[in-house]
Amino acid sequence: MRPQSTYPTDHPLPRPNCADGHALGGLSIDAEQVAAFDALLRDIYPEAEQVDAARITQLAAWMLSLPEAQAREVLEQRLSRIEELRSMVDDPDWDCAEADCASVRKLLRYLDQPDDLIPDAIPLLGQLDDVLLLELAWPAVAAEAEEYRDFRLYRESSHPAGDGPQRRAAWISDRVAAMSMLRQQMRPNDGLHLDDTRRGLRFRIA
Repeated sequence: MRPQSTYPTDHPLPRPNCADGHALGGLSIDAEQVAAFDALLRDIYPEAEQVDAARITQLAAWMLSLPEAQAREVLEQRLSRIEELRSMVDDPDWDCAEADCASVRKLLRYLDQPDDLIPDAIPLLGQLDDVLLLELAWPAVAAEAEEYRDFRLYRESSHPAGDGPQRRAAWISDRVAAMSMLRQQMRPNDGLHLDDTRRGLRFRIA
């Protein structure tokens, strides 16, 4: 139950500049595959920025400019969020909103292809298109993903009893109680409001 986030990590991928380019070393970008990638992205999140070959090659050049350990950390931070999405749609305790789960499944179907826009076998760059798709489509799945992350942390720390709906109900109840306490603590402080804290929070009880 957290505010919706714009990016899957605290450190967004760099935005494109005006430079052009269609090849980087052994990396070849096919225009038709880029168009298909962009179409899938917009199907998941219609407001996403357009992706072209220059965007991919600029991002690849940036990745290769990083120390290898840092580049792998960039990938791992996002790949871990992908695994969270995979867990979310498979978790029997979680009542995933149908529209959100449909978007996640579309994303995962692309990620599970070994030979997509950038073949996974290419060292370091093979999953670059996967994490870019996650990054740009994230606003479409962020609210559900952040709620699930919070629920999973709650389940692991508090061990609520019962079945899935009962555990979700316990999570909602505890979070509502925590927000109520925070509201009481902030009430004496002039000029402090909870509007920003509460914006984007959703409560869904199956």
